[in-house]
Amino acid sequence: MGKRSRFVLILVILAVCFAFLWPTIKWYSNTPKEVQALALGSLDKIKDYSQVQAAEDLNSLKAVYKTDKTAVLPEEYSYLAKEAKAIYKAAKSDDYSSPMTIREVLVAFSSEDEALDVIESQYRKEILAAKSTYNSAVKLGLDLSGGMSVTVKADLDAAIANQEGSAAVDNIEQFKSDAMTQAIDTLTSRIDKFGLTSPTIRQQGEDHIYIELPGAAETDSINSIIMGASVLTFRLVDDEATTSFNKYYSANPSTTFTARGELLDPSIVPDDCEVLGLYKKDNYGLDERTGYLVVKKDIVLDGEHVKSASVGTDGITAEPQVNLSLDSEGAEIFGDFTAANVGKSLAIVSDTKIKSYARINEAIPGGQVAISGFDLDEAQNLQKVLQTAWLSVPLSVESQQIVGASLGEQSINQGIRAIVLGLVLIMIFMLLWYRGAGINAVVAQILNLFIMFSVQSALSLTLTLSSMAGMILTIGMAVDANVVVFERIRDELRLGKGRAASIDAGFNHAFWAVMDSNITTFIAAIFLSQLGSGSIQGFAVTLAIGVVSSVFTALFVSRLIFDFGTQQLNREKISIGGGVKK
Repeated sequence: MGKRSRFVLILVILAVCFAFLWPTIKWYSNTPKEVQALALGSLDKIKDYSQVQAAEDLNSLKAVYKTDKTAVLPEEYSYLAKEAKAIYKAAKSDDYSSPMTIREVLVAFSSEDEALDVIESQYRKEILAAKSTYNSAVKLGLDLSGGMSVTVKADLDAAIANQEGSAAVDNIEQFKSDAMTQAIDTLTSRIDKFGLTSPTIRQQGEDHIYIELPGAAETDSINSIIMGASVLTFRLVDDEATTSFNKYYSANPSTTFTARGELLDPSIVPDDCEVLGLYKKDNYGLDERTGYLVVKKDIVLDGEHVKSASVGTDGITAEPQVNLSLDSEGAEIFGDFTAANVGKSLAIVSDTKIKSYARINEAIPGGQVAISGFDLDEAQNLQKVLQTAWLSVPLSVESQQIVGASLGEQSINQGIRAIVLGLVLIMIFMLLWYRGAGINAVVAQILNLFIMFSVQSALSLTLTLSSMAGMILTIGMAVDANVVVFERIRDELRLGKGRAASIDAGFNHAFWAVMDSNITTFIAAIFLSQLGSGSIQGFAVTLAIGVVSSVFTALFVSRLIFDFGTQQLNREKISIGGGVKK
């Protein structure tokens, strides 16, 4: 490969690495602390904050308008002006000035709620964008940031035993994979629901789940969240009572429920019924109540009778539908019930929330049920709800560890000092021992660290003390590769060869010595990363990344710098120390 091609390749790699590293730089350098705190909060907290801020902003604009009818819309609300202009253009009207006034903007919207939605959407996009940046950045482990780590064991044998005789366990490995996926989804939903900061939840081995919760967290609360069990039931909807209740609620929205969501006047619904909210996922991915249904208190079918659930499409309409399979007892119960209630509606209730409901058009015998009437996202959400029932996986907390934030801050400072001090001392040694050639090693070291951090950011890895140890070890290994090459170049110079011939022979002779040592280290790191866990795995992954980047910088980048001096700068001598004069 020619020098120009190598130079272009290095530039491309550095540009790609910078793109990988940008989320980390943006998060830790360009994201304000208050935005970080919001982004690390739960989706519920983000939603509450966005709604409150939107209301405050709208009230502020209205207050300014009351005092000055011709006040211009402040620059920070330019997104409102953009939306208002789009509304005017849709109505084929140009009855607005430039810049737009507060009055012109507010008049453009059909209601205050519409303006509130736009303002809230702006807050939501900003905070969720910051959250996305954090998810793509290098994260600090608990030993650096403080918080709680929990290891949870999933009893897959018990889950399989619960499904004995079901077709769902014909493929044991697939069943275990589905069970673990659902357990992780359930834990994620529970933890976020309780308003905790953004957790790290990942599978360890076949049947363990590792959870990291940054910041302070109460042990008892975490245990109750993890051990909590959701309840899935099928309930009959009382359509007549629902219509009557909704009329009453429309006329008395503030006097229907107590602060705890209980009916102030229970007599407005039949004694054998209760009112439950109908929910769907909102823009935050949270359950949002879209209305109320009156359902019978008697449970038609328990979720434990659901043996499998999958998303498919209707053969006639091609619309998404959820296909679920019931066990023999459930099939008999469901067949008799649907035959007796054709024309009525059936609700699927998870805990106290109605996730879906559908009209019974005909008797459904055989235990094979297809539920339709929603888009693909809703179908997938409903599938998860149904899976919660049939993939019931007992969870137990195996270990907990709490790390103080002050210890984490101290560890960060010590780790950074170790890396910087190690790097500076090595650079000084290389410059003193190898003189001008030492500059190549310094450049290679800096690029090596840059590439390592970039790859970690690209893979969204977590930075821990063990990861820092891997980086420090990599620095030493990268220098070792340079030392081997430089010593070979010295040997060639002592034989009387010129600059170009010595550099060429030095790199060629040192190539396999460098590659052999790094390949064996890389193989060991790969095995450690696959077989180890926790701090061992973090150390191994960082070491593996460092081995690849150090080989690239020592053999590729350093060689290009030497060749540039020889061919572009027309240098005939080489400063490499060791008493060599050429």
